[in-house]
This record gives sequence, C-alpha cells and structure tokens, in this order.
Amino acid sequence: MERRKFLGLGVLAIAALPATLSAITSIDFRATKPDTWTAKTVDDAVKALFGDIKPEEKGVKVNVPAVASNGGAVPVTIKSDIPAKTVAVLQDMDPESAVAVFQVPEDGIVDYSLKIKLKATDENGGKGTVTAIVEGTDGKFYIGSKGLDVAKGGCEG
Repeated sequence: MERRKFLGLGVLAIAALPATLSAITSIDFRATKPDTWTAKTVDDAVKALFGDIKPEEKGVKVNVPAVASNGGAVPVTIKSDIPAKTVAVLQDMDPESAVAVFQVPEDGIVDYSLKIKLKATDENGGKGTVTAIVEGTDGKFYIGSKGLDVAKGGCEG
C-alpha cells in the first residue's frame, strides 16, 4: 500500500473514532428520567428510574462508614460481581433521594467509589441508609444497602 493511502486511511479512522465513541456514550438519565431526580423517597426514585421492580437482595455490596463525622463528604463504595448495565445510588436522608446513576460499559466492573452529601436533621435523627440498585445484563435487578449515622451539622461539615 502506498504511504499516502495508508496515512489517509489512518486520518479517516481517527476522524471516524469520535462518531463511533458518541454512539456508545452514556445515557443522560437527568434528561430521560427527570422524575428520578425530584423523588423524595428511595422507592419513588427507583420507580421513576426503573418502573415497578422487585430487586433481589444479593450480589450488591454497599460500604459506608458506620458514623460519618462530616456529612459533606461521606465516602461510599459500591461493588458487585453481577454483569451489569446500570448502577443507581440512592439515599434517604436528603430531600431528593437519587444520588447518581452509572451506565456500565460492556464487560465493565462494578467497583465505584464516590463521596456524597448527607445532612442530619431532627426529622431523620442523623440516621440514614445508602442503597444501590444494579440492573443486570440478565434483565433482573439486585439491591444492596447499608445504614449509617451522620453527625449533626451534616452538609456543613
């Protein structure tokens, strides 16, 4: 093959790469599922995101500290060996329950770490639960959750 043809094909391949990648970019869950982000309870957020589902309580591990002294930056880790399409993170301490939704790439590993804000109030007594819902590639849903205490002052932390 001539050098110029080879270089021309290389440039063409590089130019086509962004178009290929944009075809596999993540879903904008805020635009496609807007009621998820205004839901006041975990159940309402799950219903807005996935519909009426009955997730199995297996295969999803949520790790949070037993006591969070700084509610402004609570570390959360979500792990699962389940082949997944989507992972949703929710909580029941703040006014809106949805925290994040991740689209898992094909053959991706579910091992996510993030920090979230949680506020202790008189209503929740500083006690709450962080929940993760995994939508498996098998079409089933799986759930894991863990409770924690957040020191009064929470988001101001």
